Amino acid sequence: MTTTLAPAVPQQQAPPAAEDLAALARRHGLSVSGARPSLPVYVRELWSRRDFITAFATARLTSQFSQARLGQVWQVMTPLLNAAVYYLIFGIVMNAKNGVPDYVPFLITGIFVWTFTANTVQAGTRAISGNLGLVRALHFPRASLPISLAFQQLQQLLFSLAALVVMLACFGEFPTWSWLLAVPALFLQSLFSTGVALVLARLAARTPDISQLMPFVLRTWMYASGAMFSIQNLAGSGRFPEAVVIALQYNPAALYIDLMRFALIRSFTAAQLPPHVWALAAGWAVLAFAGGFIWFWKAEETYGRG
Repeated sequence: MTTTLAPAVPQQQAPPAAEDLAALARRHGLSVSGARPSLPVYVRELWSRRDFITAFATARLTSQFSQARLGQVWQVMTPLLNAAVYYLIFGIVMNAKNGVPDYVPFLITGIFVWTFTANTVQAGTRAISGNLGLVRALHFPRASLPISLAFQQLQQLLFSLAALVVMLACFGEFPTWSWLLAVPALFLQSLFSTGVALVLARLAARTPDISQLMPFVLRTWMYASGAMFSIQNLAGSGRFPEAVVIALQYNPAALYIDLMRFALIRSFTAAQLPPHVWALAAGWAVLAFAGGFIWFWKAEETYGRG
């Protein structure tokens, strides 16, 4: 009688523990794909992409009106047409020009400055969702996208300011030394707008519907920023509680509009500015940009996923 032995069943080895794999990866210089770098490293990577940021912004600006017959003229025509409509509604129908010296320069300056903030914020909502192919195909700091879109809007504003200077001259507002104050005012406004764009870029990356909601939010914000009327006159009317008036005066968009009016319009004096206006404008700019940048960086590894 022959005894047949069953073949030995090989024992399965337990899979290596996660910490063993992590140690093995570190030993061979491997890192997690798409992992968020530290903040200093992220800033250095972003600075190294500065040529991409400027080229991307310039290319989008050039192509923005390429299909229109008037081309880049629409960069000036759009805020001008808006100013004409608001002059008809607010200046004539609602008589907002009453008590406002040089109302037309007052209005067009407010509209041009507000348009820069509104376009920058709106562009931020499409920074990630509108460039998913680029985000998923290439490795680069994702903050490059909202920053480049903000730079595109700044380029557009600088182009439009040339037309604004001509229009101000038509109403007797000629360059003076105070016009130099427009430079720091625009710088602070750019920081603030870019910071808000970074916040909305992260929010809209997960919830694209935000881009559909933003036009209504921006329209409400514009009415609260004094682009078409004098907040000082509104405060003096006594029709609104003091808390509402203070909120309107310290609204960051209103601060940057007032600073540009103070720089460019002689009849808009320091008496029409809220107290400590430069400190407030700088505080809003630093808070929005630093807070928005860090908040956007914290979700760096999530963009383009899902």
